[in-house]
Amino acid sequence: MNFNKIAKTALVLVYFVIIAGALVRMTGSGMGCPDWPRCFGYYIPPTDVKELTWSENHEFKKGQVIIKNESLWVAKETFTSGNEYDASHWEKYTKHDYAVFNPTHTWVEYINRLFGALAGMACFAMAIASFGQWKKDKKITLLSWLVVFMMGFQAWLGATVVYSVLNPVKITIHMVMALVIVAVILYIIRLAKPIEETKIFNAMFRNILWVSLLFTLIQVVLGTQVRQFVDEQVKSGIGNETLWLSKPELSFYFHRTFSFIVLFANFFLYLRNKRLGLGFNKINWVMLLLFAEILSGIAMYYLHFPFGSQTIHLVLASILFGVQFYLILEAKKN
Repeated sequence: MNFNKIAKTALVLVYFVIIAGALVRMTGSGMGCPDWPRCFGYYIPPTDVKELTWSENHEFKKGQVIIKNESLWVAKETFTSGNEYDASHWEKYTKHDYAVFNPTHTWVEYINRLFGALAGMACFAMAIASFGQWKKDKKITLLSWLVVFMMGFQAWLGATVVYSVLNPVKITIHMVMALVIVAVILYIIRLAKPIEETKIFNAMFRNILWVSLLFTLIQVVLGTQVRQFVDEQVKSGIGNETLWLSKPELSFYFHRTFSFIVLFANFFLYLRNKRLGLGFNKINWVMLLLFAEILSGIAMYYLHFPFGSQTIHLVLASILFGVQFYLILEAKKN
């Protein structure tokens, strides 16, 4: 497999992580595994609460987690329990006080972590393969190894999200970091790809592309804040997502209005590309993604969050970001 195929595989797997993360968010599974990197102390998570309950004459492995008195307890060493619970074998989990087991949430979050591990391995393979690109362009090798470190940092961010019991600021940073990784891998693919330019450089087109990319990033951040408000409404007693818009926050109105600004900025780019014949055909994909993104937002608002709509909304935004960034790379002056 050549380097470009490895890099594209890494990119696809990073996007699968984003999709899995969106499913985690949609299903409320963020705390499905309350510890990290293992899940309730297991490499393969439990499927029944009995596996997390103390029982007599049972062998517990070091690091295994149980739920007792609405708290998490971690086995200090491997031992076989007696007829009565012995607290000396256990230490309280101190990262947080969340102690709930939901098998569906656990496995959704676990699958998210599996995709993260697969993406990490693909990025590492890309970094190893990048040594073959050293003579061609040293930036390819340096950026490939930067991606490896960024994936490690992203994994650490994932752990801090769990330890903070889904702090909204940390969730937002986690999402933005995923998009930064996408951007760097796209840059690597662009550097490694033989250039066959049929496009006309236009400074205004390139500059507004940067502005539109920034607008998309702002929309992603606003979207995570709106979703956090939905979650808080549900937790506070609204009961379900069908009623949360009875008293929306200012961030919702700003998010909704700002989508038109994003649309107009990209529509200007579409018209300029068509009128001047610049040759940037990917702007057509940008417009299609934007319309699909707006439609999914309308569906969430008027149809009360139909199943999968939030995941589609977030994934479309991340793909839009990637296409816009690649357009910027194509619009660079040679």
